[in-house]
Amino acid sequence: VQDIMGMLPGIPGMGKFKGAKIGDIDEGKIERTKAIILSMTKKERKDPSVLNYSRKQRIAKGSGTTVQDINKFINSFEMTQKLMKKMQKSEYQQMKK
Repeated sequence: VQDIMGMLPGIPGMGKFKGAKIGDIDEGKIERTKAIILSMTKKERKDPSVLNYSRKQRIAKGSGTTVQDINKFINSFEMTQKLMKKMQKSEYQQMKK
C-alpha cells in the first residue's frame, strides 16, 4: 500500500499516508465496506444512483451497518470517481502537449 501511495504524487491528503504500514490499515473498515458491496444487487453496484432510502435500509440490514454508513460509503465512492476522472483528464492534457 505504501508503494502505491508513493506512486500518486500531488494528490491532496496523501501526506497522511506517508510512513503507513500494511498493519496500519483498519481491517474492520475493509470488512464493513466488503459487506456493504456484497449486500448490493448487481444493478446497485453498477449504478449507485438507483439507491433510494428503502434500498439503503436493506443494504444496511444485510451488511450489519447503518444507513449513515451506506451514505458515507456512497459519498466516498463518488468523490473517488471524480478524482479518478480528474486524474485521467490531467494525464490526457499532459500527453497532448
